[in-house]
Amino acid sequence: METSTVDPWHALADPTRRKVFARVAHGQCSVTEIARDLPVSRPAVSQHLRVLLDAQLVDVHQQGRERLYRPRLSGLEGLRRELESYWSQTLTRFKDVAEQTYEPTTPAPEGKTR
Repeated sequence: METSTVDPWHALADPTRRKVFARVAHGQCSVTEIARDLPVSRPAVSQHLRVLLDAQLVDVHQQGRERLYRPRLSGLEGLRRELESYWSQTLTRFKDVAEQTYEPTTPAPEGKTR
């Protein structure tokens, strides 16, 4: 059986799915608990969780009759590394531009103003 992994950025592109993920990231919870906090049905929450599972952003485990969801740290680490690389590139480019355009000013002689 072939499994496909959803890109985590694509998974989080949906605003409702981000809310579902935010709820899971806040603390382990069930579909019922998530649906209670959102204006969507439990089946819709389950569908969003399926996408988050496929994107490897959440994990699930069975506790009695409930399936409890929690964030998957390794999925978040990948997103964080990617964001940090963008930020690092942006800061490097900013530094390069600042250094290329920097012109030191010379102070005016005493008693004279510019």
